[in-house]
Amino acid sequence: MTAVKESTARRPLGHFAERSVVGLLAVAGAGVAFGLLLMLVRFRWSPMYHADHEAAEWFNGLVAPHHALVTVLQAVTDLGGRPVLIWLVTIAVVALLIRRQSRLAVYLIVTGVGGLILDPSLKALVGRLRPVVDVPVASAPGNSFPSGHALGSFVAYGALLLVFLPAMSPRFRKPAIAVVAVLVALIGLTRIALGVHFVSDVIGGWLLGAAWLGVTAYAFRLWRRERGRSVPPLSEGLEPEAGDKITPAPAEEHVLEHPRSAVAELLVGWVIVFGALYAFGTYVSYHAKGTVFETMDTDVPRWFADRHTDFLTELSWWWSKFGDTHAILIVSLVFCPLVLAIWKRWRPVLFVVLALFGELSLFLASARVVDRPRPAVENLDGQMPTSSFPSGHIAATTCLWLVIAIIVFVRTDRWWRWLFVALAVIMPVGVATSRMYRGMHHPTDFMGALILSGLWIGLLYWVIRPNADVNEGNRPEIESEQVDELDDELAKAGRPG
Repeated sequence: MTAVKESTARRPLGHFAERSVVGLLAVAGAGVAFGLLLMLVRFRWSPMYHADHEAAEWFNGLVAPHHALVTVLQAVTDLGGRPVLIWLVTIAVVALLIRRQSRLAVYLIVTGVGGLILDPSLKALVGRLRPVVDVPVASAPGNSFPSGHALGSFVAYGALLLVFLPAMSPRFRKPAIAVVAVLVALIGLTRIALGVHFVSDVIGGWLLGAAWLGVTAYAFRLWRRERGRSVPPLSEGLEPEAGDKITPAPAEEHVLEHPRSAVAELLVGWVIVFGALYAFGTYVSYHAKGTVFETMDTDVPRWFADRHTDFLTELSWWWSKFGDTHAILIVSLVFCPLVLAIWKRWRPVLFVVLALFGELSLFLASARVVDRPRPAVENLDGQMPTSSFPSGHIAATTCLWLVIAIIVFVRTDRWWRWLFVALAVIMPVGVATSRMYRGMHHPTDFMGALILSGLWIGLLYWVIRPNADVNEGNRPEIESEQVDELDDELAKAGRPG
């Protein structure tokens, strides 16, 4: 009986030792393979040198004639770029800190920072020039070996996968691993196909990424073992017991109580809002002669045009950027994950997504049918692909900051909730002023944007009820007065012992 107990007690240690040996061999193998490849590249081994250049020429001849293919390859390769990877890791770290998972947050920080350091330092050490192809279709700064996209995507997506595997149902874990593997492979292949890296650059990035990810994962598992915790297979993630805490939102039977009727209401409402925009836009564009609308649309653009200065023109350009597609997308891609991390509900995220999707579709449809010319003054942004009514910049800015204010205001009683109310006013007014200053919109285009935003957001609020969970007693994962505790937890997780 005693022998059985001792055997049972030692079994986890034995399993850990077996897995550790296999893991160490794999990490060591990746490291040795990268070192060998590094030497071959550094000394320009002739067979590999010729194979790299032949592959670069072959891919260039295959890809260069097809502009649509180049666009697709560029979109895929961007998923391995620093802006996307840094955003993903940063959002994940903040979400983990909110969920009190500071050890996993530290793991992501250390792993991600290590990848950022290894890439430029090794490129400077090797000093390999990028491929020179007949028909360049893309460009990249710096040296070539190893591929930063291949290294960064392997490290970032691999680390995120190890951290968030416990949040997935067991039946989805193998497909998730396969998806990440395919994504990393595709990102590496796009670097070769676009002619900015050799094959050996990409293989070197993968090998180095595997070695670094293996080292950090092994160190994390040793840390668990030293503290008396079980060390499960990596296929279960780094901390399986954290699965419930890092799940984005609990499984809900219905995000909306009556989804079919909600879809019908939104479709009917979209048509009504579009009708209102079409009627107002057609009137102010072609049938408002002699009215106050014509006076405003004539005098206000001229008033702004007469007051152009270098400083105000530069300021208007920057402020106008707050309403362009990239700025709106960035703010929403930061806000939505934070909503999931803090309140664990999908409905507010659905509110944001539908607000932006509805705004975009209403703007494009109404701009197409109204087809209003730009103001008869200098258009500082030049020729635009869409017509003047309504202003897409103003409508998108109004919708975004209005839905953010609606979500945040009722979910906290702290004073800073009023900042979001202020932003819901200041941001649209600032963008509207800059767009009219730059001669891109009439005042009634601004009114059309407000009509679009007010009617569409009002309809969404009535149908989606984004704050229903607050009325049902849902509390945030972290109260506003507990934010300072996150720094303490992060510091504690980073201390040895």
